Amino acid sequence: MTELPIDENTPRILIVEDEPKLGQLLIDYLRAASYAPTLISHGDQVLPYVRQTPPDLILLDLMLPGTDGLTLCREIRRFSDIPI
Repeated sequence: MTELPIDENTPRILIVEDEPKLGQLLIDYLRAASYAPTLISHGDQVLPYVRQTPPDLILLDLMLPGTDGLTLCREIRRFSDIPI
């Protein structure tokens, strides 16, 4: 998981992507646009993170190691209305 300290008013975006180059590219673009991105590369780490630290938006890959993106989307919808 990649994360930097942020101001509490900065929109937080969770990137769930197992391809390192694509994940880093998204982080770079989002930071340049003054967002606070966090990268998680394994599906099994997503639900605990979202429950503990709900982001403002989730960018979710469908094919992930561990739990797949579609299953994660369904599970997140059971307890949250975070845009995915």
